[in-house]
Amino acid sequence: MDLNRFRRLLLAAVLAVSFVPVHATERLKDLASVAGVRNNQLVGYGLVVGLDGSGDQTTQTPFTVQSIANMLGNMGVTLPPGTNLQLKNVAAVMVTTNLPPFARPGQQIDVTVSSMGNAKSLRGGTLVMTPLKGADGQIYAMAQGNMLVGGAGGAGGGASQVINHLSAGRIPGGATVERAVPTQLGQGDSIILELNTTDFGTANRVVEAINRATVPGAAQAIDGRTVQVRAPVDASDRVAFLGRLENIAITPEQQAAKVIVNSRTGSVVMNQRVTLQNVAVAHGNLTVTVGTDVNVDQPPPLSGGQTVVTTQTDIDIEQVPAGLVNVPAGANLAEVVKALNAIGATPMDLISILQAMKSAGSLRAELEVI
Repeated sequence: MDLNRFRRLLLAAVLAVSFVPVHATERLKDLASVAGVRNNQLVGYGLVVGLDGSGDQTTQTPFTVQSIANMLGNMGVTLPPGTNLQLKNVAAVMVTTNLPPFARPGQQIDVTVSSMGNAKSLRGGTLVMTPLKGADGQIYAMAQGNMLVGGAGGAGGGASQVINHLSAGRIPGGATVERAVPTQLGQGDSIILELNTTDFGTANRVVEAINRATVPGAAQAIDGRTVQVRAPVDASDRVAFLGRLENIAITPEQQAAKVIVNSRTGSVVMNQRVTLQNVAVAHGNLTVTVGTDVNVDQPPPLSGGQTVVTTQTDIDIEQVPAGLVNVPAGANLAEVVKALNAIGATPMDLISILQAMKSAGSLRAELEVI
């Protein structure tokens, strides 16, 4: 064979291999979770004290005054009838956190504290002991501690300056778990894996990967989101088995072509599977301008006339001419972006254009508006 021809064939083979799409593998723990292993939301109502005059205005937040009176009463302090509390260093807050799975009494978790009144800042405050309850009304943790607020602010002379957010803060390790939530790692000799996204192809690949890594027939797909796996009955062996299972490498199916449109902010996001068919687009803007002029008619001196004020309204409608723009077909994301940029529309206009393209059958993707 000729040497030059051999080199050309070798170069063509290398280029063909280099353009083969490579799909990244992911660990099973990034694609699925074990059924029953979940967080539980906790919430509580409490008071933050020690503020530097930036607390609730008690005349506008009566629940803060009532909470202070109840707290003092529980501590043996009785307020005289008709006492009008004018406090500036206290704020009523909501305390929220997530109770992680397998949490045991004595474990500390972080909490988020958010003002629910009209406090100007929670910076420098201390959260008083607050019970945190679950959806069943039971107390699962107790929160207390000094707050960390990332913002800063100041005011004076009628001017104010605020950096970041001052009405919410966080207490690292601010809650102590008082009650554990029973968590079951499956029932009997099997566990259930739940995929983060429903996809029949990915579920099938998960089953094949688990059967190769363990025992043939150990896993079976129940539906496009759920996979049942046989697991050891002993708790220690089951934990070790799940540790190996989570690190199995799986190549998930490619996601469906999708365009996400946020109508409130004008954001448009699309994935790499989006393609376009050839289409012609015309988009023009209509501008309506309304102007009002005030005319004053002043009569001559000593004429006995009266001054008359009239208004004249001018309405001008201007439509920017827009010709048809040929949007060529795009086979990949870069070509789609280049074609859409050729239209020269703003992000808000682009939302309407994408909807029209979808209706015309040119946009080969699912259009989701959030």
